[in-house]
Formats: sequence, C-alpha cells, structure tokens
Amino acid sequence: MPAEFSRTQRLGEQIKRDLALLIQRELKDPRVGMVTVNFVDLSKDLSYADVNVTVLVADDSDQKIVESLTILNEAASFLRMELGRGLKVRKVPHLRFHYDDSLKRGARINELIHHALKSDLHD
Repeated sequence: MPAEFSRTQRLGEQIKRDLALLIQRELKDPRVGMVTVNFVDLSKDLSYADVNVTVLVADDSDQKIVESLTILNEAASFLRMELGRGLKVRKVPHLRFHYDDSLKRGARINELIHHALKSDLHD
C-alpha cells in the first residue's frame, strides 16, 4: 500500500506549522504585519522552500505588504536556523517568502459574482 502523502508534502506541512509558530513567537520586528503561512512548496531535492504567506495590515497597502515580505526574507536565515532545531532532516531547506494574493482575488471574484447576481435581479 503506497503512502498517502509524499515525503515532500509531509515535510512541507511540518515546515508550515513550525514557521507559523516561529514567526508569531520569535520574530520581534513590529513592522511585520500579522502573517499567515498559507502553504509551503518544496523543491524536489528539498533544498528550497517557497513559503506563501498572507500579510494582514490595517490599511491594506501594498507598501506594508512589500515591507513585511522584505523583513521575512531578511530573517529567513534566522528562521531556517530555528526551524532546523525542530526538524528531523539532514539539511533544512532555504526559505523564500512570497505573497499569496488568493484571498484578495477570492474576495474580488465574490464581489463580482454578487454584483452580477444583483444586476440580474433588477433586469
């Protein structure tokens, strides 16, 4: 019987959980907004982890999101070192943080659908 999840998927989920806690508890930079780790995509050789995050900021400005991503990418080596303490792997992947705009796109699509339904009712 084959495994339900591949090693990369299991490791990606573990990295996702651990990074979420590390960012919340260990990253002390007040310029970073509230960060949610959505998913982690590992390279086939497990050397790189593309971490897709959503950054919630008060004014929803792109400048704050870019600033938060810059800080996360600058802190990647620290987060990688801390991550290595909890993972049972020979080599911890290099972290690369990316903004995941799926929530914004989903809200926009929902708004467009709602608007289309509303206009159909009035016709």
